[in-house]
Amino acid sequence: MIQYYQKLGQDFQNVAVLNKEEYSRNKPFPHIVIDNYFSEEVLDSILEEFPGPESSVWHSSNQESVQIKLRSNWIDNAQIPIHTYQMINFLNSGDFLRGLSELTGIEGLIADPYLTGGGLNCILPGGQLAVHADGNWHDLMRVHRRVNLILFLNKNWKAEWNGQLEFWDVKLENCEKKVEPIFNRIVVFTTHDYTFHGHPAPLLCPKGESRKSLIMYYYTSYPRPQDQISSSGVHRAEWKITHDGSEYKSFQ
Repeated sequence: MIQYYQKLGQDFQNVAVLNKEEYSRNKPFPHIVIDNYFSEEVLDSILEEFPGPESSVWHSSNQESVQIKLRSNWIDNAQIPIHTYQMINFLNSGDFLRGLSELTGIEGLIADPYLTGGGLNCILPGGQLAVHADGNWHDLMRVHRRVNLILFLNKNWKAEWNGQLEFWDVKLENCEKKVEPIFNRIVVFTTHDYTFHGHPAPLLCPKGESRKSLIMYYYTSYPRPQDQISSSGVHRAEWKITHDGSEYKSFQ
């Protein structure tokens, strides 16, 4: 059986306890970057079954200057490749959720068995994702979105290809952090109306390469604190900053 942890006994609860203070104080909003948590054997198995760009499993978004990407659109669990399915089950397990609550300080986190918006992501050359604040609501489960987790799957990624995950300040004046999307890197961050993030610069990776990730979203039955809400009501992603390959531009 494939061992999920980087080393035997390294459960996520321990990782959470060691990193929760850093998570809470990181800027411009609470987040953590964790490298080499999973065994390479596990992630290699996921890469081996990762769908090609022509696969029918993908939903394609092609909004110029906003989002140009592929996202898995599984109709039922039987479509999910076996090792990817095992990883999703692990990331949605009660043990992992307890650790995630410890890390983030957000109690009662709920997984999304429907994978609404989550799952595999693939960004091809020229693809991008404008800086944005995430949607705040899960229509089917009627719960509030609170935490994002990204597991990057990119071996031998080069910085000059772009694709860095960018975190912007609350005034949208500066990109305060860039995270390289390298293999076996987990990024966890609190999401609300002021957690602006994306990878707006179009990808410059060569043909045959792509930016691969597994993305998971987590929710609570109770609403976000009032200081994390910019406007009342349900909203989808709110796009803020794009990039035309040479400079950042604000959406008007």
